[in-house]
Amino acid sequence: MKLVIAVIKPFKLDEVREALTTLGVAGMTVTEVKGFGRQKGQTEIYRGAEYSTNMVPKIKVEVVCAASIADRVVEAIQQSANTGAIGDGKIFVLDVGQAVRIRTGETDDSAL
Repeated sequence: MKLVIAVIKPFKLDEVREALTTLGVAGMTVTEVKGFGRQKGQTEIYRGAEYSTNMVPKIKVEVVCAASIADRVVEAIQQSANTGAIGDGKIFVLDVGQAVRIRTGETDDSAL
């Protein structure tokens, strides 16, 4: 099993969710996060004054999937979240040792 973590622009969430649903991904965890990469933050204008913010709002999408479809999950996220602009985000893939469904006690792939 693999844990795919994607940090994307907030307005791309619906497109990413639709792409993953098409692949048969049954669930995901979505979190509002803030951070920065090469952008080094952004400048905003509020009530006529310019403010520099160090952290850029993003969405973190976490999906645990079978290792056999992890590459397709990554590809779907990359294609649906891509705008071609700086700050599109990052995707990380980690190994998952075990998964357990709390309600039934199912483990690993059957728990997904």
